[in-house]
Amino acid sequence: MRRWSTALAALLLAGAAVATTTAPASASRTAAKAHPSSAMCEVGWGSYGKTGVDSSYKPLTDVRTGRHECFDRMVLDMEGVGHRPIGYRVGYVDSLDQDGSGDAVHVAGGAVLEIRVAAPSYDPATGRATYRAKAGRRLPGVDVTGYRTFKDTRFVGSFEGDTQLGLGVRARLPFRVFQWDHRIVIDVAHRWGVLD
Repeated sequence: MRRWSTALAALLLAGAAVATTTAPASASRTAAKAHPSSAMCEVGWGSYGKTGVDSSYKPLTDVRTGRHECFDRMVLDMEGVGHRPIGYRVGYVDSLDQDGSGDAVHVAGGAVLEIRVAAPSYDPATGRATYRAKAGRRLPGVDVTGYRTFKDTRFVGSFEGDTQLGLGVRARLPFRVFQWDHRIVIDVAHRWGVLD
C-alpha cells in the first residue's frame, strides 16, 4: 500500500510539473491572441474631423514628425502651455485655402488633412516670429521622404491667433489627435483596421 501511495504521489508531482511547464506556453499563446504582436496594430480612430477646446493662445514653436510601426506622427510644440487645453481642429478637406487671403495652397498626396491650432506662429506681444515658415512652402526642417502615410507638409499661414497647416497623406486614413502637455499630436494610421 505504501508503494502504491508513493507511486501515486510521484505521478501527481510529475503531472503538476508538466502542468506548470505547459501553462505559461499556452498562456503566452492566449496573450499573443489577445494582444497582437508589435507587427500588428488595430485602430478605431475613424476619419471624421476632430476638435479640441482652447483656453488661451500660446505661440507655436516647432513642428516635427516621426515614423512609428503602425502610424506616422506629427507633433506641434507650443510655448509654455503646461496642462491647459490647446484649441485645434483637424480634418480632411477637398481643397486647402489660406485664411485671410483665400489663396489655394497645393498639398501633394491622395488626401489632405487641414490642421488648425489656436497658437500663432509669432509672439502676440511683440510680433516676433516663433516658428519661421513661409506660406505655401514645406514645413522647415520636416522631411517626410520614405514615410508610409505622410507625403507632404505645407505651412498655410498664421492669422488672427491661429496657425493653419496642410498635411498630405497617401489616402483618407484613420487618424487621432490628442494633447500631451504643451504639444498637439496627430497620428495617421498606415491602413484601415488591422495594420501590418
